[in-house]
Amino acid sequence: MIKHLILLFSLLVYSAYALASPFAAVVASDLIMARSKQDFPEAMLTLQQSVSDHGYKVARVQRIDIGLTGMGYKTDKYRVVFVGKTEEIQYLVDKYPQLASYMPPVVAIFAEEGDTVVVTAHPFVYADMIEDKEDKLIFERWESDIYSVFNDFSTAED
Repeated sequence: MIKHLILLFSLLVYSAYALASPFAAVVASDLIMARSKQDFPEAMLTLQQSVSDHGYKVARVQRIDIGLTGMGYKTDKYRVVFVGKTEEIQYLVDKYPQLASYMPPVVAIFAEEGDTVVVTAHPFVYADMIEDKEDKLIFERWESDIYSVFNDFSTAED
């Protein structure tokens, strides 16, 4: 859980670099980000639908806003969505225990100045933790799917 929070914090820190970008998905360092004009509830539904359409499951949605408002931040629209394919995640964790703290991958979604933003770690962050070239293909597919999901997210109409 602590490693997920550290990853989430890293996502927030790096997100400042690309939040103003008009592109569907932007890579900033080890992160992939996208922005939508949809209101937060609609954007959250769009994200979940696209994740499902790409064959992934939403394992859990965790509210982060409660802790943030407790620290003085003014937000009520911040979630972390845990996403993956159960069998794939289990395979990776069984074969590479060092990945267990990072699985399933997370997508942070939050409202900012009239937009809704998603951000996630680039899959090469995980691929760099393993040696097997064939298993690294899983993360290459994840990368392609993330760009597609984030494109769906950023181009969705109100």
